[in-house]
Amino acid sequence: MIKVIEETVNYLKGKDFEKPEIGIILGTGLGQLVEDIDIISEVSYNHIPNFPTATVEFHEGKLIYGKIADKTVVVMQGRFHVYEGYSLQDVTYPVRIMEKLGIHTLLVSNAAGAINLDFKKGELMLIEDHINLQGSSPLAFKGVELLGERFTDMSAPYDAEINSTLKTIAKANNIKLHEGVYASVVGPQLETRAEYRMLKLIGADAVGMSTVPEIIVANHLKLKVAAVSVLTDECDPENLEPVDIKDIIASAEKAEPHLVKIFHQLIETL
Repeated sequence: MIKVIEETVNYLKGKDFEKPEIGIILGTGLGQLVEDIDIISEVSYNHIPNFPTATVEFHEGKLIYGKIADKTVVVMQGRFHVYEGYSLQDVTYPVRIMEKLGIHTLLVSNAAGAINLDFKKGELMLIEDHINLQGSSPLAFKGVELLGERFTDMSAPYDAEINSTLKTIAKANNIKLHEGVYASVVGPQLETRAEYRMLKLIGADAVGMSTVPEIIVANHLKLKVAAVSVLTDECDPENLEPVDIKDIIASAEKAEPHLVKIFHQLIETL
């Protein structure tokens, strides 16, 4: 994998992806942050050697390099999921590439369903911990120890200082920012009533189909990490109604300006 990573990194350096400071992963329906970037270079995933290709219709599939608030950033506009048929190593490959390019901090966003019924659709949740329900680990492969510590500590996977800054920014802007535990499942099907009850019992406040693999690899690489969920639906098993994915996307887009604002102001402080 080291040679494969080097090939990808060298290609991107040839496209002017030079020493980004911050990596950003934009989740489902969350693309407005790109409008805040002074773009220097961008490449479609299908042009990048060894990169997976986004197959979900509402994921753009571009890697973007530029500046936000005078900080150099590399942004994934569209991410990869296990439910697309990718391995966890494929899903997290871009994180390894961003780290080799030079990032020290990774910011992640996603769309998620609210398990905690005190949280409402259209609000944001700062992830303070997570539960991996994807059935495996992105570190479970031969030779992982050549890329970082095999037995990666996960006692505090999300950076406390960055989380504190995000809370301060949200408060100053009158943006409701809950804190909670994010459960990551495989998908792509949404959960049953019984599954929502189980998730609540094990301590989840929100559920989605991404993020945790990337967070694990970011910790493996000793990056600082923060992640925010946009809550797109309320998962009440006693009053469960069918969910249309188009409604989820619409909810994410409606709430996204708040996410863009706190991420932008956070980047100014990093």
